[in-house]
Amino acid sequence: MKINTILFLALVFFTACKNEDSSGSEAYKSWGVFNGNWTSNKYSSLAQIDTTNVQQLQVAWEYHTGDADTASHSQIQCNPIIVNGVLYATSPQLKLFAIDAATGKEKWTFLPFDTTKGEGMHFGLSNNRGVSFWSDDKDDQRIFYGAGPFLYAVNANTGRLISTFGNSGKIDMHDGLEMEDAKDLFITITSPPAIYKDIIITGTRVSEGMDAAPGHIRGYDVRTGKMQWIFHTIPHPGEAGYETWEDPDAWKKTGGANNWTGMTIDQERGIAYLPLGSASADFYGGKRLGNNLYATSLVALDASTGKRKWHFQFIHHDTWDWDPSSAPVLITVNHGGKKIDAVAQTTKTGFVYLFNRETGESLFPIVEMPVDTALKLVGEKLSPTQPFPQKPAPFVRQSFTEKDLNPYLSKEEYEDVKQRLKTLHTGKMFTPQSKEGIIIFPGLDGGAEWGGPAVDPETSILYVNANQTPWIMRMSDVDKTKQTENFGQAGLRLYKQNCMSCHGANRKGGSNYPSIVDVGKKYEPRSFVEFINSGRRMMPGFKHLSQQDKDAIASFVLNLQNQQQKKYERKMTAADSFRVLPYQSSGYNKFLSKSNLPAIAPPWGVLNAIDLNTGEYVWKITLGEDSLFKSRGAKETGVENYGGPVVTKGGLLFIAATKDGKFRAFNKKSGKLLWEAKLPVPGFATPAMYELNGRQFIVIACGGGKLGTKSGDSYIAFALPE
Repeated sequence: MKINTILFLALVFFTACKNEDSSGSEAYKSWGVFNGNWTSNKYSSLAQIDTTNVQQLQVAWEYHTGDADTASHSQIQCNPIIVNGVLYATSPQLKLFAIDAATGKEKWTFLPFDTTKGEGMHFGLSNNRGVSFWSDDKDDQRIFYGAGPFLYAVNANTGRLISTFGNSGKIDMHDGLEMEDAKDLFITITSPPAIYKDIIITGTRVSEGMDAAPGHIRGYDVRTGKMQWIFHTIPHPGEAGYETWEDPDAWKKTGGANNWTGMTIDQERGIAYLPLGSASADFYGGKRLGNNLYATSLVALDASTGKRKWHFQFIHHDTWDWDPSSAPVLITVNHGGKKIDAVAQTTKTGFVYLFNRETGESLFPIVEMPVDTALKLVGEKLSPTQPFPQKPAPFVRQSFTEKDLNPYLSKEEYEDVKQRLKTLHTGKMFTPQSKEGIIIFPGLDGGAEWGGPAVDPETSILYVNANQTPWIMRMSDVDKTKQTENFGQAGLRLYKQNCMSCHGANRKGGSNYPSIVDVGKKYEPRSFVEFINSGRRMMPGFKHLSQQDKDAIASFVLNLQNQQQKKYERKMTAADSFRVLPYQSSGYNKFLSKSNLPAIAPPWGVLNAIDLNTGEYVWKITLGEDSLFKSRGAKETGVENYGGPVVTKGGLLFIAATKDGKFRAFNKKSGKLLWEAKLPVPGFATPAMYELNGRQFIVIACGGGKLGTKSGDSYIAFALPE
């Protein structure tokens, strides 16, 4: 009996340690998984650094990746992992590297594709938010991560591809999507895959236009790369949810409903929780009528089989791009006198949803409330109701009217934004899209963003940072196709259909999208067409366009007047016809003054602490400072922020994330600022915390590049003096 007990305890220990999946306090001492541990709570039980000594933190080491692209505003959004004293992370150009986590000394690097200097990178370059580690607890140790359309398996000790996985060490995410032209559509992986036992599960990022690939979730054998199962996020005939699409062939043609945020797996129950994005196209749903399951939903799957266990749809027939924006967090709360294992999801709309992990039952009331459906867009049909959680209260403002205008603008600019606001539909969420234009608030990049919340498992307090910025969206009629066109006319039409939503009607860009007015100085026609094919950072590739279409766009954008006079011969496939919409969006444009200052009153960035046992707020503060508006008399401004927090047993909450480029530590009980350090460039990423040789470290990626800030290439670790 005694021997059996020892064997049992040994088995429990082995199961808990494998792939960092323990739920006990030991799991919270390491950072071997994206977001800290398998609950995604970004919590560390390390307490060497605490509220009494955090002011003594200093730089322990700094590692430079050497491949920042300052001209193109490269970024690093990676939350690194630390396994066996080695830190694994990615660079601005998606190079994978391993360094000594105690010193920052490089061990190896892996380059997933050939690159050349400057603009000559021929792949769909995207940001990467992390990597995953798997081991057989013997000699087989692997790092999995996405770059371009591929999922790579790399030897964790040598940095070399594992040739027995997939096709010589990688899987093309186009394969197995069951859509006729999927091989030509943009697909990449922005968040690290999740691992359950010997299955690696991943979602993808896809285009947000009518050329989107489907966002189906797939599970692969962690050793061979062979696909084990697929979950259709746009249901096929006979599958639950198929009836929520009015078009019986939607599954053949419609894309999106993808998991770009990453997922969280309950390793004890074998349940994967996946937030899914909106269906394509983002802002007009006339070709995808119905509630559109499983778009803009949280779906719970059996991690072994991919079978659906339960789901909840946050927005029916989403036309506001309000998909859930981060991996959910697993938490245990005291609710109704009972301890309940729950899953918490924060959203762009500023709501926190809390569900029973096993049943999907909401722990707080959610009411289906009537919303505005009066619109004039032909073919569109909105849902008459949307779900509104009654608790917790929203962690950002959800209404924007004249009384919310920024009083710190100059008199001239204040009057200008006031008059412009009068021409727009605003005042509440779920305002229908219109040709006159609407205010989308909370904005397209907030409330909560991809950094996601942190949760203290000892108190069940959730900490979430958020943005409060309104955006303007206008719909306009698509130009009717002329019987005869030249390349210049066709190029303008195709630019409006495929490019204007990001780069604007005047090609000057907006928000995080660059100007392409002078792109002809960087590209000749051939290299520009290659650029259209491959994409770059936030821009998807457009391989699905015909060569003639790409040449026509090049003639317009590069102002090739001789080329523009060539005759354009219009050819339409069935897929092309489906992708043509009656309306086009004005693009991603924040509501700003003429000098690009916020039209809405501060605060623009906030940090919240919410007790999920009760749904009540513990505290709420601003996050970051805008020096210009501080000089104009604003006491607390907050700033736009990207990247999540880390909360510790030592009483601290660490967060970078802000445009002002500071790394801060707050008292987690009160929200009081205790320490801050100026980073070389902003840290738009989530930190990681770990201990080596008796010393506690916290490391942050400093990539900058977002919000017009300078790009960087470093990871900086802080620790107390030795």
